[in-house]
Amino acid sequence: MGDQPLTADMPNRLILEEVPRVGFGVAEVAPDCDKRCPEDFPFPACLRACLDYLGEGLGGKQITAHGSTWRLDRTYTHILGVSGAAFRLSWQPGWHGDNVALGRMSPHPAEPYRRSFEAIGRDWEWITKQAGRDSEAIFRDCIVKSIAGNGRPVLAFGVIGPPECCLVTGYDEDCEVLIGWSFLQDIPPFNAGVEFEPSGEFRKRGWSGETENLIVIGDRQEQPAIEETRRQALRWALTVARTPAVAAGAAVCHNGFAAYDAWADALRFDDDFPQGDLDALRHRLMVHEDAAGAVAEGRWYGAQFLREMAEEQPGIADDLLAAVTCYETEHDLVWEMWGITGGPGRSDEQAESLAKPDVRQRLVPLIRRAREQDEEAAGHIESALAR
Repeated sequence: MGDQPLTADMPNRLILEEVPRVGFGVAEVAPDCDKRCPEDFPFPACLRACLDYLGEGLGGKQITAHGSTWRLDRTYTHILGVSGAAFRLSWQPGWHGDNVALGRMSPHPAEPYRRSFEAIGRDWEWITKQAGRDSEAIFRDCIVKSIAGNGRPVLAFGVIGPPECCLVTGYDEDCEVLIGWSFLQDIPPFNAGVEFEPSGEFRKRGWSGETENLIVIGDRQEQPAIEETRRQALRWALTVARTPAVAAGAAVCHNGFAAYDAWADALRFDDDFPQGDLDALRHRLMVHEDAAGAVAEGRWYGAQFLREMAEEQPGIADDLLAAVTCYETEHDLVWEMWGITGGPGRSDEQAESLAKPDVRQRLVPLIRRAREQDEEAAGHIESALAR
């Protein structure tokens, strides 16, 4: 696809209307519900929005939790389950801002994406920059063909700020300007120079330098039977949780259960939390919060994924519901952590709280208890598979 030139009859501006918005804290109020469940993982949220736009989403259902009614999106839940994102945790030695990147969960960085597209029955193409090729021209070609030729949004990694997944829903000025939804479009300093469409979508010039990869959604393929998809998801969940280390370039990431230990150990070193150095403390808080969010949201959706499976497969329901209890306990343990640091968020006050040894000492046992719950959940999943 990328080596074909742009066709002359493509319009120089086109926007796919009504592609659902994605972003941190996007709160859609659904009929008969107080609020929509959070969707703060960029790739699953972007793929869910694409499937909804294409009319291939699984819909939602009403659930009750924490004294409110919520709309749970079944597509987002399914993608988190089959990709392994619901069951992951990685921690590279030191304090690294990309610990929670999906590619960290496997020696093969594209594995969570491959599994997602296989499960939904769609072909896909991973396009990355390569030395000696005009990557910007290739990216433009792919974007225009997908949007104007096939009527499909493109998943792009970057465009605005770090290479998080975003949605490209249109283009302008022969692709000099990209249009879409990004989790970072309203967050300084990443959104410097970003303009906006009347609909709220970003407009980004000079996007090529900040764009690392594209995923182009391909044609429909034969979809595996749901039973086999779920079996594969359970096996993959165990692999993700029980793989202790994953190569990340020249470094090695602690992974799964081992990542909890590395996270807890990292909080013990006072020298890494210099009082008065707000920049350093902000960075430490960001990395800590990324790990906490990966566990809280991931395990909560993992519980919903297993709960739905238990409803449809009563023969293994007891094992699956036992794992659900473990994952929900992990979610609640993260809320206990947030109670210590001042709530979920990344304020300067929360960053400064990490400089206090007693605060970090209270976090460590909660992380270790979460690890125990994660390990117990894996045992229940293994029992379910054995049946």
